[in-house]
Amino acid sequence: MHSVYSDGRLRPEAIMEQAVTIGLKGLAITDHHSADGYRQAQRWLDDWRRSLPDAPIPRLWTGVEINADLIGTEVHILGYGYNPGHKAIQPYLQGEKVEGRAFGAKRVIKAIQKAGGLAVLAHPARYRKSANQLIPAAAELGIDGAEAYYSYNNPDPWRPSPKETAKVKQLNAEYGLFDTCGTDTHGLSLLRRMS
Repeated sequence: MHSVYSDGRLRPEAIMEQAVTIGLKGLAITDHHSADGYRQAQRWLDDWRRSLPDAPIPRLWTGVEINADLIGTEVHILGYGYNPGHKAIQPYLQGEKVEGRAFGAKRVIKAIQKAGGLAVLAHPARYRKSANQLIPAAAELGIDGAEAYYSYNNPDPWRPSPKETAKVKQLNAEYGLFDTCGTDTHGLSLLRRMS
């Protein structure tokens, strides 16, 4: 999910309000090169927890989406559950993509993992190179997972694309990677990718 802290249209507080309303058990705000949306959402969640201590509370994980070069293709690598204060991740939380050696997928993956997080290849069937090429290359660099459940053609409401999901799940199983799900919400509804 993306907030106004990168290229989304929702404020983090609105994301959390929708998450509570639709009954999400957990979520991550994965703004591009920023943890500011996560921090704002966590403040909202802490205030909400104090005011309604017995209400069901969704779990909010740290998240980020980082541009990187993987076998000559610019891809997005998601970081989940990392410590946003860790020095290894700091170059990637400055609001814009990095350049030079830090732009390499191996460096991005290692930075996320050094900060205690999981590194995941975002929407692997959406790039110039195929998932058949990208997932093995990412696995060789030590990535933890790839986004298996993703909506490539933006249906309303959100649902994963069956053909791509089956392919990514098969590749993830072959390379021992986690399957993840990403709505990649940029609009005004968490139930759509774009709106």
